[in-house]
Amino acid sequence: MSGAELVAAVGRGDAEGVRRLLEGGAAPDTVAEDGLPVLCRAIDAFETDVAEALVEAGADQDRELPDGTTPLMRAVDGGSPAMVTAVLGADPAARLSSERRDELLDRARRLYADGAEVVLGGRVGSAEAVERVTVMDDEYHRVAELRLGGAVVRAGHGAVVTDLEWAFRILPPVAELAARAVATGDPDHVDWSAAAWALYQRRSREAWSEVAALHTSPVALERRFALDVLGMHVVVRWASWRNTYEKETVDLLLSWAVRGEEDSGVLGELLYVLSLTGRPDTSEAGLRHARHRDPRVREQTAGHLVVGLDDTVALPGPEARSLLLELARDEDGDVRVAAAGPPGSVCPGDAEATAAVLALLEDPEPEVRAGVLDTIGASYVRCPDVDDALFSLTGSEDFTTRLSAVCGLVLRKDTRAAEAVARLGAVPPGHEDDHRLHAIWRWEWSQDRP
Repeated sequence: MSGAELVAAVGRGDAEGVRRLLEGGAAPDTVAEDGLPVLCRAIDAFETDVAEALVEAGADQDRELPDGTTPLMRAVDGGSPAMVTAVLGADPAARLSSERRDELLDRARRLYADGAEVVLGGRVGSAEAVERVTVMDDEYHRVAELRLGGAVVRAGHGAVVTDLEWAFRILPPVAELAARAVATGDPDHVDWSAAAWALYQRRSREAWSEVAALHTSPVALERRFALDVLGMHVVVRWASWRNTYEKETVDLLLSWAVRGEEDSGVLGELLYVLSLTGRPDTSEAGLRHARHRDPRVREQTAGHLVVGLDDTVALPGPEARSLLLELARDEDGDVRVAAAGPPGSVCPGDAEATAAVLALLEDPEPEVRAGVLDTIGASYVRCPDVDDALFSLTGSEDFTTRLSAVCGLVLRKDTRAAEAVARLGAVPPGHEDDHRLHAIWRWEWSQDRP
């Protein structure tokens, strides 16, 4: 009975049900009515969690199938790197013979060279009228999915090649991985992210230097790819015990930003990554680009016009102060929202900064007012005039506005916090997981247990 239940659960894509049945004794290599193990059904349906559960329970990913392939080969053919990772299992370099590893890599490279449309056309005998949609291959990365006559292939064979190379301890040239990434033209594509992650994990000075050299490439996409890899050396904090070349990377990013970057998209991302480095003073980068023609770049400059002082900030000079207040009046709403934070952190002793914050809280665009309210509400910096403005907004008819204002007063430990919380009213459906609401609940709990 458990075998039939497992087949049904796999067919539904019910990962939790599959795990429960496997824990109850169902055989992970159960064969479905088509004569193939259920692992193949999960692979064909791109049910990654289901495939992972089956492999972890002992499903044989190297089992020879009637057509001479294996479940792992079928995963490679499907073009989903997330699926290939799930089916590879632990330590495939040790499990698979060198001949089988070469066979898998050759297969993946051939499929990548042919392209997903050729792969799909080979399955159904025609590549006409292919339906192409973009799907998420995992939680963060997307890939094109091609459909024709019931057959489905994902165009992630470049990432499959990269992941297999890394799993089999093969280190291709940096230039080859970069070319594989930029061929997609999409930093969120699985081919791009796989190449970037593989290069980040390589710890040689030579590899880091070759990636760093790409930041002066004449091709904007190559510069963006270099930025993605370099950024990992400063933002992947859980790997800080490894040699991440963090200092060299931060120095390079800052000099790059100060020198300038002609592509607006790359520059905006560069300033964003630089803001995550923890560098105490990046004001020179902010000063250079605060009046950039692209609002996406201006949006990223506000945080670079301040100097970090423990838990507070300070304006580094009159030019930065003038530019920051100018950004608070920018024609672009997102820029105004971004500019709200620094004035909100220095306004207790600064009348102009206080006036800028109060003006932003009354911005004519509702989306801007909401964004500014969240930014200011999350600041712990006390300023009587801003606190009074927040308290007045606790009487708003809009629940989200009230929520942000109440949360801000609670975080500031304002003496009117209890009255503000009482004004919040009933919580509408859909807000139960809101971080602001959780902050208010924690405050209420602390009041009951001083």
